[in-house]
Amino acid sequence: MIVQVVKYKTGLSDAEAAKTIAQRAPQYEALSGLRQKLYIRELETGEYGGIYVWEDEDSMGEFRESDLAATIPEAYRVEGAPRVEIFELVSVLRAESGVVPAL
Repeated sequence: MIVQVVKYKTGLSDAEAAKTIAQRAPQYEALSGLRQKLYIRELETGEYGGIYVWEDEDSMGEFRESDLAATIPEAYRVEGAPRVEIFELVSVLRAESGVVPAL
């Protein structure tokens, strides 16, 4: 599995960001290769972001090229370039049913 961490500054208020998250969540729930998405807000900087857990690199790549991904900057009024980090998931403490820890 692949973990993608994205953080960005937004021009939205916290209330507007929460509303946008709620409105867009069903679109993410419909993505077949997305195992989980955590919506985050960094306490120190106020930046928003997401932690995505993808089934594989192909699923992540398909999303990154999708219309949904292309709408993120406008939907969240992203200021500047987002920071993106990609990780390989090597182990899970509390695995979902049917998921075997990687180590």
